[in-house]
Amino acid sequence: MKKILLTVVLGVSVVAVNAAQPAQGQSATPPAQGQAAAPAGQAAAAPAAPAASQAAAPVIKDPAEYNAYVAAIQQKDPAAKISGLEAFVTQYPNSVMKNQALEILMQTYQQSNNVKKAMETATKLVAVDPCQVPALTLLTYIDRMMAQGGDPNGKQESADSEKYGQQGLDCLSKFNKPEGTSDADFAKMKSQMTGNFNAGIGWGALQDKDYAKSAQFLKSAVEANPPDSQKDLALLYPLALSYLQQTPPDYQNGVWYAARAAAVAPDANKPALEKYALSQYRKYHQGEDGWPDVLNAAKAGGPQVPIPPPPTPADQAHDMVTKTPPDKMDFATWEFVLTNGSQADQDTVWNAIKGKAVQMNGTIISTTPDTFMIAGSSDDIDAKKADITLKFEDKVPVKLIPKDGASFDFQGEPASYTPNPFVMVMEKARLLNSKPASPAKKAPVHHKATAQ
Repeated sequence: MKKILLTVVLGVSVVAVNAAQPAQGQSATPPAQGQAAAPAGQAAAAPAAPAASQAAAPVIKDPAEYNAYVAAIQQKDPAAKISGLEAFVTQYPNSVMKNQALEILMQTYQQSNNVKKAMETATKLVAVDPCQVPALTLLTYIDRMMAQGGDPNGKQESADSEKYGQQGLDCLSKFNKPEGTSDADFAKMKSQMTGNFNAGIGWGALQDKDYAKSAQFLKSAVEANPPDSQKDLALLYPLALSYLQQTPPDYQNGVWYAARAAAVAPDANKPALEKYALSQYRKYHQGEDGWPDVLNAAKAGGPQVPIPPPPTPADQAHDMVTKTPPDKMDFATWEFVLTNGSQADQDTVWNAIKGKAVQMNGTIISTTPDTFMIAGSSDDIDAKKADITLKFEDKVPVKLIPKDGASFDFQGEPASYTPNPFVMVMEKARLLNSKPASPAKKAPVHHKATAQ
């Protein structure tokens, strides 16, 4: 976590330092006392500048305050600069240059990789200037990364990341281009900041279980910046969860971003992430066919590959009929095809079994002397629901009638069926020995239809 965090801080530091660099690089010869000192983010006012420009800049009137400020910002050694700026903001808490001094101090802490002090300074900056965009950028990013890294205070850091992210997003339109920054660099800077703020909002929303909001903002964050494996992984996996934890889950997007997370993950984490992405793919598609295409596209960083829709119950029924002759099917497969299959597939199965004596095992639901109500598939056995009406030509002797709930072997000839709710009528029934006669059909696991 520490290594990732420092990398992030340095990335944010580049944005912030670019915005304030002219202040750190102003002339070693200070302007005359009473002349405007340059605010952070602007070059020192030139002597020949128009009067209006000079009047617009803050003016330090107290010579001691002026000298303390100039001495601090002109230090080349970071430790000396930090010491001078800390002393300045402590000694002159109401200075017109307080905000600029805090901004330069924050940037110097960043350059020194002092994350804690950079955050403390950024917090002070935002307290006095709620739209201090570089400070909001820093606070949003570090709070999110600390929370994602499992910090004990992660709940509060997630909330702060979302708060600062929203604050930064609202203020970004007021963020002016720093002097000396090209239009292209400024556009890139704002894009990075936008992505950072969106990420903070999205991460906070994910912790609040607002999955739709989380997906919206995390996706914007992913799309805002060019690919980078470390930053992408910190966004892609939460984005995948945002889609997959919705009700109902958005498998199309969730699986894709889970695959993208696996693609950019370190080698040690790839297997677990790929396994998770595949499990979600299988849950949606009801199979693994097509998965290599999705994973390979994710690894290549190409456009999103749609997941083939799961087979409909009719598709599943047709596949069963294609792969297995009706006389080789178990009872549960007959039930599934006759309930869900196309008319042609139903006819294929029914014409093959109608009037043919079949031997199988079932569970008694209820009985009369000449009719037994039986559960033949394991699903209906568990539900204590009859799916077979077994009719005898003669009354069965009372002593031979099985008790309700008993498992027994029988023979019958399929005569008719109703598809929904499924019940097959079997006629010319007879009881078999306690041992099932070959080829008696045992009750198999029922094939459930895929919910559409």
